[in-house]
Amino acid sequence: MKNIAIIGASGSIGTQTLDVLRKEKGIVLSGVTVHKNLSVLKDIIEEFHPSAVAVTDESLKTEAEEMLKSIGFQGEASYGSEGLIHISTLPVTDTVVTSLVGMVGLKPTIAAIESGKNIALANKETLVAAGELVMPLAKKYGVRILPVDSEHSAVFQSLQGSKHEEIQKIILTASGGPFRGKNQAFLRTVTREMALKHPNWVMGAKITIDSSTLMNKGLEVIEAKWLFDVEYDQIEVLVHPESIIHSMVEFVDNSVIAQLGAPDMRLPIQYALNYPNRTSPVAKPLNLLEISKLTFEAPDRNTFRALDLAYTAGKRGGLQTAVMNSANEEAVALFLENQIRYHEIVEVVEQAMDAYRDLGEISLEKVISAHDEVKAFVRNKMKR
Repeated sequence: MKNIAIIGASGSIGTQTLDVLRKEKGIVLSGVTVHKNLSVLKDIIEEFHPSAVAVTDESLKTEAEEMLKSIGFQGEASYGSEGLIHISTLPVTDTVVTSLVGMVGLKPTIAAIESGKNIALANKETLVAAGELVMPLAKKYGVRILPVDSEHSAVFQSLQGSKHEEIQKIILTASGGPFRGKNQAFLRTVTREMALKHPNWVMGAKITIDSSTLMNKGLEVIEAKWLFDVEYDQIEVLVHPESIIHSMVEFVDNSVIAQLGAPDMRLPIQYALNYPNRTSPVAKPLNLLEISKLTFEAPDRNTFRALDLAYTAGKRGGLQTAVMNSANEEAVALFLENQIRYHEIVEVVEQAMDAYRDLGEISLEKVISAHDEVKAFVRNKMKR
């Protein structure tokens, strides 16, 4: 039996991980966290019987305690940021699914690594902001970082049985988002409701907005650099509207290996949880005759400038990717609050990158302090 913990169990990846567990009899749920969704936590406890839970919104502690008492929960309960760390480091756990959105996922991921846990990584910000710190730490403690993103899982699967020096290029595919083919003038008209309608994937609000600006693909470029130890010039982005080929690897002999599948996040989740084995299906089979064609095009980098901002931040190095990530996180939050316009997201990210170019060598403390400072910069810059 394998024991897993889920950090962020009520979100999109968390709920799809639970769906995978319903079909996997060899995996036990040892611990979960939710932020404030106590009804979801109650359902998880009654169905999966984890031995430890955490509620990260400390203002709900009394209400959570009453709920846990009402259902006769006998396990451990913890709260706030300490609860995240506790669930990430449970002795019984083999793998921690880190499905939190934002920088809040960094500390529990590091704590899990230092406790010897394998990481099923769905929290992009961990590697975007601190990949230079996290990957050496994983190597030091002998743990695996198993990608849950569909694109990185596809690359990971395509690389099985190959040597690192055989990689010529990684090709990350992108759906192009809901505004593929639109121009900058159109982007100035985009509303919150328009941006939250992704054509292929069902995801949380933040990642859906990032997908529409192509910032999500930029974050994935930075992730790929750290996950697969390649240079930025070895990572290409290709728009593939059908979202059937999830990514590819081109090797030094010009062979290309790709991973295909239905656009269903449960596939990469299941692969990460069972690696190196494959088990019974959780997603529908792929019918290529029904799909009939697969198409590709170059991303429109003039309209969707976030992609090039990510390459720029990555090549600058140091804390630039952390700055870019934090600025984007705050800008998206402001957009979702209807405080700024859609096109202003990328504009203020670029301004933050220029304002915080000289922060010195990267460290965990600097990543965390820069996060707070950059978020304040963005909010103050965009005040109406």
